Amino acid sequence: MNKQDGPLTEQHIIDLVRRFYERAMADAHLRPIFEASIHDWETHHHIVEDFWSRALLNTDRYRGSPYPLHARLPIRPEHFDRWLALFREAALEVLPATAAERAIARTEHMAESFKAGMFHGFDVPLTPSLGKSAL
Repeated sequence: MNKQDGPLTEQHIIDLVRRFYERAMADAHLRPIFEASIHDWETHHHIVEDFWSRALLNTDRYRGSPYPLHARLPIRPEHFDRWLALFREAALEVLPATAAERAIARTEHMAESFKAGMFHGFDVPLTPSLGKSAL
């Protein structure tokens, strides 16, 4: 776990994205979703890096909203728990502590928003499971 704090760099963001996707692709429940929807991994990594650069470094590299793209995926509520757990691990390992806290908070907020939009009207708890997988 990366406990040191310091300035966040673009390299941290690249490392975060790569580490997260390494773990996601090793996960039996998430891998099929990614494999079915991502056909150009290098382009996908750059888009996600641009998103986090904007979110954490206030750059203008990403425009748009990730929600519409994710809403079309065959995601179930329990996938969010696994996604959050893997993201938390990666963020805590590669980002400076303050940036990791911000990234995790942003991801948790996104997960809540996505679940509210994708599963509105279903009996789905919208509270994160604190990293415990429901799978």
